[in-house]
Amino acid sequence: MYDGTEQDLLRLLASRAGISPEYHDIAGALHVTSDDTTRAILSAMGFRVESRESLAQELIAWDEAPWQQPCDSILILQQGYDCAHWSLRLPLEGGEEQRVVVAWHLTDEKGTVIHRAEAGPHLVPQEERDLAGRRAVRFQLPLFPDLPLGYYDLSVVARGSKGDTKGSLRVVVAPPHCYVPDGMAQGGRVWGLAVQLYSLRSHTNWGVGDFTDLGQLVEWAGRELGAGIIGLNPLHALKNSRPHHLSPYSPTSRLFLNELYIDLERLPEYRTSPDAQRLRNSPEFQKELERVRQADRVDSESVVKAKRTMLEFAYRQFLKDNYTGTEPSLQPTSARGWLLERFIRDEGDSLERFALFQVLEEERRLVELSPKLWPEWPEQYRSPGSAALREFVKRHRKRVRFFQYMQWVAADQLREAKARAAQVQMTVGLYPDLALGSDRNGGEAWMLQDVLALGADCGAPPDAFAPQGQNWGFAPFHPLRLKATGYRSFVELLRKTLRQGGAIRIDHVMMLFRLFWVPRGLTAAAGAYVQYPAEDLLRLLALESMRAQTLVIGEDLGTVPDYVREQLARYKILSYRVFYFERNWNDGSFNPPSAYPEQSLAVVTTHDLPTLSGYWKGEDIRLRASLGMYPSDEARQQACDERMRDKGHMLAALQRAGLLPSGLSDQLEQVPVMTPELCRAIHVYLATSRAWIVMANLDDVIGEVTQMNLPGTLDAYPNWSRKLSLSLEELQRDERVQLLAAAVRTLRSPAATP
Repeated sequence: MYDGTEQDLLRLLASRAGISPEYHDIAGALHVTSDDTTRAILSAMGFRVESRESLAQELIAWDEAPWQQPCDSILILQQGYDCAHWSLRLPLEGGEEQRVVVAWHLTDEKGTVIHRAEAGPHLVPQEERDLAGRRAVRFQLPLFPDLPLGYYDLSVVARGSKGDTKGSLRVVVAPPHCYVPDGMAQGGRVWGLAVQLYSLRSHTNWGVGDFTDLGQLVEWAGRELGAGIIGLNPLHALKNSRPHHLSPYSPTSRLFLNELYIDLERLPEYRTSPDAQRLRNSPEFQKELERVRQADRVDSESVVKAKRTMLEFAYRQFLKDNYTGTEPSLQPTSARGWLLERFIRDEGDSLERFALFQVLEEERRLVELSPKLWPEWPEQYRSPGSAALREFVKRHRKRVRFFQYMQWVAADQLREAKARAAQVQMTVGLYPDLALGSDRNGGEAWMLQDVLALGADCGAPPDAFAPQGQNWGFAPFHPLRLKATGYRSFVELLRKTLRQGGAIRIDHVMMLFRLFWVPRGLTAAAGAYVQYPAEDLLRLLALESMRAQTLVIGEDLGTVPDYVREQLARYKILSYRVFYFERNWNDGSFNPPSAYPEQSLAVVTTHDLPTLSGYWKGEDIRLRASLGMYPSDEARQQACDERMRDKGHMLAALQRAGLLPSGLSDQLEQVPVMTPELCRAIHVYLATSRAWIVMANLDDVIGEVTQMNLPGTLDAYPNWSRKLSLSLEELQRDERVQLLAAAVRTLRSPAATP
């Protein structure tokens, strides 16, 4: 039995569960985690913490938990290991270990047995434990040495006088670091363009950038501009509705793609559907299409409604052209039909469940008097594995298949854009984001609720950017449950994102190490950090990155402990360096290019920050002031004064580097606006750094003033909807883009010189 006060037991359980007792904020101030916060986070993890007795019981259960199963859930090793062991735990009476014989075998991912072994009798226990009067022992057994990279399943049978005990263990062998393209590893340097895909205009899209636009951007940037990488917003599935469901960083699911990016014109069944073509050619549709094309903001709701209607027509034609029979006995009759069937088979349960969730949402909207989120659905629909839902799928098989069809179309069109990057010999290619989390009321949370802590949100502690702290509204992965399930959900998430391009950016990469949890109902300032099994997660990321041949960039902005960046560097995960923040904060000066780490990606700004032109004009300050986001006129004036000083430091940095444009000095009064020459000089400044990758946001290159997202706003600012002022066709003729590309690419040789 555990001794000590209730507070002692509370803190002991918190320590075992990975709740940090304190943390230092970005300014170095110490914050101690309160007992109330500790208790709330433990409750969110599923622990009973209402009394000293319940805490003691939870601690006993914690100690006994490993002994309740013969094997651990997973063992992750690094490539080249020599001697490794695994543990087997058995309930045995005194001396019985002398008679136990243990036999095990190891299978690879194809199900082939690659090793068999046996041990005993006369095994020597490594450890013993008394479990409520029952003796249990732990044996340590050898693992086959130096397995190749990959996933393995170890199955064991222990034969004793009272029968057999069976167990299983997931074994993973990971490389020492993530994938790095050969040219980059040999000294090559890359530059590229970053864009929010939905913001692209073209003469052919339906009012939102699509996968065809992406392919054309890749073709032009690779062939004409010498770009080796195209940075993108997360492409995750969204509900595409205002104001809560437009952010690419708050998707309904990160496992699947946003249907908004589908180009209908490329679908053969759309072109041959009489219903689709009749609607497409109607004056009403043509008028609406022209309206959304010409608008300066993406009307996501109108566009997705139009595309969904057309996709339904196309799907009906697809079934007619490629299948025979009726549900549930549909049979493909063509290569295109079989391609969909293979996609559905390969995507497995996760695709079926995501499609099922969308069908359920549709049905609940029809039958409910007011919209209800999935936690409010009838109980039989709240869990994806229920018997009621298996029957529901049978009744709605055709509609489930429709949502699977949409994902197939989206994945195929993205695959073609990715292939085009390879065709134009981009060093890296597409570079999408992986969002930190998903909408707690969306499809992913419904599907993965067994490994999420739905009683808490992710966020960030108070800092200068957000003095009250931040609550991002995502339910965090439960680190204990995640490990107990062999990290399968984490691995699937990585695989689905890594296959999208030649690189990924992991938003808030610190989540591999620790996350700031905010218990539901408390303010962000009352949150605390929860530790994650970083070594396990990093090794899995390295393995999946190497398999997909995909570079990994970690967004490491904000409060980042030194050990985090050291570990990221060891695993060859590129640091994300934003010019605005690369400063000597003692005097405000900008770091020289030589200070940028080699293993990094350098960029001027991000979607959450002002564009270069907006920064120079102080547009973000003006906008925040107009929305009442400064507590006083003095605070607004202070922001203006700081911006003037920062711009002076920026010009001084360029002058020291010999890059200040001709005719300019470091006197601010001579530089009232951001000019193309000054924009180019700043990007050349980054291009002369040692950073492996330098990105230029298209927004900055063509002088956009307003930023894509204004953090801290919901409907007061049109976040995630601004289009570029120029179309793709106009961009290809724009001198600013051509001159910047010419200046930067000469400094960024994509491969090492022999």
